[in-house]
Amino acid sequence: MATDYYAVLGVRRDASQDDIKKAFRRLARELHPDVNPDPKTQERFKEINAAYEVLSDPQKKQVYDLGGDPLSQAGGAGGAGGFGAGGFGNFSDIMDAFFGTASQRGPRSRTRRGQDAMIRLEIDLEEAAFGTTKDIQVDTAVVCTTCSGEGAAPGTSAQTCDMCRGRGEVSQVTRSFLGQVMTSRPCPQCQGFGTVVPTPCPECAGDGRIRSRRTLTVKIPAGVDNGTRIQLAGEGEVGPGGGPAGDLYVEIHELPHAVFQRRGDDLHCTVTLPMTAAALGTKVPLETLDGMEEVDIRPGTQSGQSIPLHGRGVTHLRGGGRGDLIVHVEVLTPSKLDPEQERLLRELAQLRGEERPTGQFQPGQQGLFSRLKDAFNGR
Repeated sequence: MATDYYAVLGVRRDASQDDIKKAFRRLARELHPDVNPDPKTQERFKEINAAYEVLSDPQKKQVYDLGGDPLSQAGGAGGAGGFGAGGFGNFSDIMDAFFGTASQRGPRSRTRRGQDAMIRLEIDLEEAAFGTTKDIQVDTAVVCTTCSGEGAAPGTSAQTCDMCRGRGEVSQVTRSFLGQVMTSRPCPQCQGFGTVVPTPCPECAGDGRIRSRRTLTVKIPAGVDNGTRIQLAGEGEVGPGGGPAGDLYVEIHELPHAVFQRRGDDLHCTVTLPMTAAALGTKVPLETLDGMEEVDIRPGTQSGQSIPLHGRGVTHLRGGGRGDLIVHVEVLTPSKLDPEQERLLRELAQLRGEERPTGQFQPGQQGLFSRLKDAFNGR
């Protein structure tokens, strides 16, 4: 045995194909003429090409391990200075060595996974708070019922491509200073599939799928909010060639409510009261998500105060319980008074000693966070 191909690549005799390929990539990056133009390096580069051609091919490797030299009869295309069709001769191996990308060899499948799809679903606040079930119309690609996804007209089938003989790629041999180089590209006749469809299905034009509208039932969990996406696995677009369907995502859009504004899982609303009701106290009916309830306005309620109704908000999406319903009070001061009303208010002001109030001044305008801070500090 004239050449120890294992020693050339620096691997053990029991090395796996993966180890052989890794060793070849490493040496190819170091010794390629474009990287190192030294003549001795070029000779070394040819040696590792020949070693890889033998050790990467199971049949040639077996011949070599039994004491033969599989390149001795390969001629100029397979000698130590050339590129054989079974080894590094394919140009994709060069790209693989330098860029670490494995080439896609063999025909590619006509069957591929479909794309995901998304639709927008509008729901009411009540439906978002407690959950619901909705029927939705979905317009997506489904398997062609005429050809069952095969793409060929009934009674016909795909045929092996006579240009690439089913390989999905065609090769071309060119000569260079390194010897013969074989490059491969997808077959132009079958586009790399390895088969052609002489008579495409008239219903789907050979794609294996058609557009169809169907009805799906979607369960909306309690507590969803704007932008929440519900995944329906396998309900998206069917792939080319009748491939597995992608997923369908239902994006929730919550419609505005006439009374309540949602902030997280809490609901907020504002009730406007005359100053007499705020001063004397009253009960105000309010239609909540759970039905009619009375909001207790205590005597002396000030404008800007809030009254919480615990557990009357939106259901928590993850975990039990619900948010709160916060009622904000706005006291309305009358802008027009008739003579009798004005007289009564002046008498009230006289009784309370408020005929000429001096007022209470403080820096700036106290906002919500300032009022909360004062409340915590007991002011």
